[in-house]
Amino acid sequence: MYYPFFRGKQFELLLLKEIAEKIAEWNFVPIIEPVKSNFSALLRALEALIEHDCHFILICNPQVGELEKDNSALWSDVFKNELLSEYTNFAVGLNLTASDRLATAENFFNDHSVPTAIIHWGFSEGKVLSELIRVETPNITEHIFVEHKNSTTLYRKHFTGTKRVIVKDGFNVQKNIDYPPAEPFSELYLIYEDLSCDGFGDFLIVGSDYQEGGGPAYAIAIHLTYIDSAADNAIAIKHYVSDRGDTPKDPAGKYLEALEKLDRDVRERNSLILQTDAVKEYLHFFHAQHFPGLGYTKKLSMQHHLELMAHLLTKEA
Repeated sequence: MYYPFFRGKQFELLLLKEIAEKIAEWNFVPIIEPVKSNFSALLRALEALIEHDCHFILICNPQVGELEKDNSALWSDVFKNELLSEYTNFAVGLNLTASDRLATAENFFNDHSVPTAIIHWGFSEGKVLSELIRVETPNITEHIFVEHKNSTTLYRKHFTGTKRVIVKDGFNVQKNIDYPPAEPFSELYLIYEDLSCDGFGDFLIVGSDYQEGGGPAYAIAIHLTYIDSAADNAIAIKHYVSDRGDTPKDPAGKYLEALEKLDRDVRERNSLILQTDAVKEYLHFFHAQHFPGLGYTKKLSMQHHLELMAHLLTKEA
């Protein structure tokens, strides 16, 4: 089972809203970490997911963004909103980071009797946490282990007998001008069962490092994942980068430079890029010589990745 990890920014939430029906068909389980104190876009996305009976995980204690220091409004305005108060097909996500202690989980279990997904972000007290869970017997739906944080087999072994999901950040964030034409992304969909896990996930083409907003883009890059047959069908990623990157001027022109490279690659006879709906929209933009904005471009690349995963896992996309 696939668990894509979303930060609750504008275009991530818009994408969830737009393809909620597909997410339900594919049986994907989105993990959503709210990062904005204005909940209108989040509630619209949740409404769409609920309409299509999607199972999702909504994090209650974000570790980044505007809610990092105070999540009280998230509880009062979202978790207690009638949308969620009457919906049962979701879990509350509890982040446990390297700075947390066992009391974080203990206090949560004492205060909330809800289906819970624990997201392990470097938490070090795995053995005592597993013992606490056996004593308190909270309703744990799954354990999410973020690779490079809690990825060791020994740590995960403490939670044998429960649903375990491993999430890997496959996106190597660089300056746009420095991206190579292609590089590896992830092999988890092929090996997660060998790691004694029941599911896997990633941070799409965004990466796990949270950024509130970037400065002006000197170069424009478009990112598309694909299946690399030369690497045992692992997932790799192509980066289409504009020719110019010396000044922040003319983002629309630079976007079309990158898009021309994408168009040329996708139209090759033996192209490795799956012709998803997102890719077809990219090709339409190139034909129209239209720049939809950088946020929309990121949304399309995320959509393409989801469609690629659906193709791999369900063969229905």
